[in-house]
Amino acid sequence: MNEFMSAIWSTLKTFEFKDAVDILIISLLLYYLFKLFRQSRAGQLVKGVVVLLAAFALSYIFKLTMVNYILKSVFEFAVIIIVVVFQPELRQGLERLGRSNRTIKNLVNTNNQNPETAVTKAIGDVSDACAVFSKSKTGALIVFERETLLNEIAGTGTFLNSDTSAALLGNIFFNKAPLHDGACIIRDGKILSAGCILPLTKSLNVSQSLGTRHRAAIGMSEDSDAVIVVVSEETGVISVALNGTLTRDLSRNKLYDKLTELLVTREAEHSNLFLSMFKSRKEKNNE
Repeated sequence: MNEFMSAIWSTLKTFEFKDAVDILIISLLLYYLFKLFRQSRAGQLVKGVVVLLAAFALSYIFKLTMVNYILKSVFEFAVIIIVVVFQPELRQGLERLGRSNRTIKNLVNTNNQNPETAVTKAIGDVSDACAVFSKSKTGALIVFERETLLNEIAGTGTFLNSDTSAALLGNIFFNKAPLHDGACIIRDGKILSAGCILPLTKSLNVSQSLGTRHRAAIGMSEDSDAVIVVVSEETGVISVALNGTLTRDLSRNKLYDKLTELLVTREAEHSNLFLSMFKSRKEKNNE
């Protein structure tokens, strides 16, 4: 016991600030890896890896030579196996890491224009259109792009680059229109593309009562930070998908408030915080 406490004390005496930073970075990486794997297919795969590790330890303890040899060979190629098995999750994590930061874009913008005006108008138009869709039970799938650029998804549809309006959205999702089966992508308050194909969710926890449109909304929210509005063709229920979670039974006003909170309020708070930090650093440099 004394040796153990002595070892801890000697370690603490050599502990420096950079060691604390090192531990903090590793802790954050582990936290975000856990958050990425949680409630996804990767979570089940991680459990499988843990079972293999337990089997490897038991084979070593009980001297099961053949089992130990096979598992040891598997773990020698663990890096390649992890890349192959966790490819979708690794890609998702790298995409999030490499997102374009709209805050930086706003700082670079020297025109001092308010980009929130177009987004606020788009939120109102989408809320009005969805209220009509809900009453007429018209299926709709509308994606609000945020930091993750969706150029690849937009390329699967027809580029419009048009201002939003409830009438235009009504024409797009009219059940005999050629673009009604796909999704509509809105970027910076403008309709970028319509008739787009979204990836379906791979989660096994999605209710069987949800159709392809809702599964596509959840899948898109899992692969990006986009906010997706979906209207059910069967029930007329309005829902919002974000980070793999579906919020259902929204009225027109609740939809408007939620979209405003996610697309305007939070973005403004984040931009103001970043801008204040940038200005304070600039003032210190000038001094």
